[in-house]
Amino acid sequence: MSRLSTLQPQTFHIAILALGGQGGGVLVDWIVDLAEHAGWTAQSTSVAGVAQRTGATIYYIELVEPTPGHEPVLAQMAVPGDVDVLIASELMEAGRAVERGLVTPERTTVIASSHRTYAIQEKMVPGNGVADSAGVLEIVQRESRRLVIDDMQALAVQHGSVISASLFGALAGSGALPFTVKDFEAVVERSGVGVKASLAALRAAVDAAQRSVPPELPTDPMLTAPRTLPERAASPRLQPLLERIRDRFPRSAWNWLGEGLARVVDYQDVEYGAEYLDRVAHVLAADPAGADGEVAIEAARWIAVAMSYDDVIRVADLKTRAERLARVRREVGAGANDVVGSEEYFHPRLEEAMGLLPRRLADWLDASPAVKGWVARRLDRGRRIRSNTLRGHLQLRLAAGLRRWRRGNRRHAEEVAHLEAWLADVGRALARDRALAIELLRCRRLVKGYSDTHARGSSRFDQLLRTARELLGRPDAGSLLGSLREAALRDADGRALSERLQALGLAT
Repeated sequence: MSRLSTLQPQTFHIAILALGGQGGGVLVDWIVDLAEHAGWTAQSTSVAGVAQRTGATIYYIELVEPTPGHEPVLAQMAVPGDVDVLIASELMEAGRAVERGLVTPERTTVIASSHRTYAIQEKMVPGNGVADSAGVLEIVQRESRRLVIDDMQALAVQHGSVISASLFGALAGSGALPFTVKDFEAVVERSGVGVKASLAALRAAVDAAQRSVPPELPTDPMLTAPRTLPERAASPRLQPLLERIRDRFPRSAWNWLGEGLARVVDYQDVEYGAEYLDRVAHVLAADPAGADGEVAIEAARWIAVAMSYDDVIRVADLKTRAERLARVRREVGAGANDVVGSEEYFHPRLEEAMGLLPRRLADWLDASPAVKGWVARRLDRGRRIRSNTLRGHLQLRLAAGLRRWRRGNRRHAEEVAHLEAWLADVGRALARDRALAIELLRCRRLVKGYSDTHARGSSRFDQLLRTARELLGRPDAGSLLGSLREAALRDADGRALSERLQALGLAT
């Protein structure tokens, strides 16, 4: 009687969810090589996602111990309730695996990275669309037989490798497969590519898997705390402004004022920083309870945001900074002698281009439709600029260099007028309803980005300013405006805000 007729061979069903560019295919090849080198039968299949972060590729591997004289029949894809090991290259992918039924408490060992790569749906939300990492982790822990989790991306970067190496090491350290760590290391050595770095990442992940330390979840990017106000400024010209913060503003707002000052000075210059403090002081002067720090904190935060609006000059400046290039090189793992190129996509509207012009010239173009149309046909289109080439870099630096003339251009005049109108509304509200005034300050969060993104945010911001005037005098005005602000931040098309306004019987 054959062995198969008396004893079923040992099998392992492995599902891997990996994003584009994370080396999921390499990880699959390593696992297949690991099994086949030991004489096992191995088969791998894959179902590709849509593209990069909008969809993960699902790989499926079946391993069968040696069956001399017999050919096992293997499945083509993962089946809910039949997965022994689930490997997820990112925390939310582990959650999606649970949702698909690929994780079962009595069977599945889950190996996952705790870091986040945000989905398109999370990024599209005007407010904080980031999914709840803690909630997903709790579900994965509850639904899996065993959970091995750590920041595999950080481990890989720390050792100059990629996440596929650290996930392979976590699989080795988990003991979920009947192979030794030495067997796993031999696979990497046979690959012959990036062996030293991959082995370092593998061994670090083995240690992390065997420690079973609770993971540090990624910090919510929307929850930021200001740095402590320094004793000394970075330059002598800034020192008087630092002393002014300590002498004339509530202590509770010092750190926020320091952050705001640094932001606007970096955006323009020291004189602009003095204007920033003037505006915050003007708001506090209108506050009957001026000693209270809440108004000062919100004014410090959102006036700084309003004064450092995104324009073509700012975008070009940020894209050519040395620290950005260093970060890109670090993220792609470039060596000291490697040439790294990047292609920047710009699609400023004609309004952005005209915003760079002196106001009188821009007004003249508005009054000359023929000339404006000629300019529009040449400027109002998307462009791709290779910032690592001399021509591309000079284009961006030329745009960034316009900062010295920013105060004289049309966009700045429009932004200042908008800012002053907003702060005038805040001042009027402070005299009658501090809660409403605080919510008015917080509404500035709606305005961000440039081009169409800025236009959409500004439109909703203006709508809330009009609504605030309508609400002034109602006892619940502050809470109502706060709920409208949250509705406006909920989606990109403004549907939630419109529904909320209709529910309250307010003008849309």
